[in-house]
Amino acid sequence: MADGVVVVSESGKGRYQQEVLVGQHRLLADEPASMGGDDSGPAPFDLLLSALGACTAMTVRMYAERKELSLQRVSVTLRHEKIDVDGVRRDHIERRISLAGDLSSSERQRLLEIAEKCPIHRALSQPLLITSSLEPVAARLAGNTD
Repeated sequence: MADGVVVVSESGKGRYQQEVLVGQHRLLADEPASMGGDDSGPAPFDLLLSALGACTAMTVRMYAERKELSLQRVSVTLRHEKIDVDGVRRDHIERRISLAGDLSSSERQRLLEIAEKCPIHRALSQPLLITSSLEPVAARLAGNTD
């Protein structure tokens, strides 16, 4: 499988369970029982939040190492909800970043600014172009996902 390609397909186990293939990694995704799933893996929005949290922590860590800051640990807690903004339902992600270490207030502020620059945050914060197409029937039947 080519770099940057993710393949998601129904696992055949459970109503909504999906097998997610990312390079050599295999994950499961599912809906919670309250949505009719078996809760056998994270729900799609949980995976999205996981990507944002991981990217945030990695970006902050890379910057701290490059600048030789005494960051001992970074963790990110995220929550998604729907909110009303001027009468329009919008997705809202709350991201709380915890920085442990002997950091000055200006270093902490700079790390927050750096967190805003993580690639996933940037992608989600601007208009995102997603193109969709159908594979030819013969390719799907042959199991060809390239």
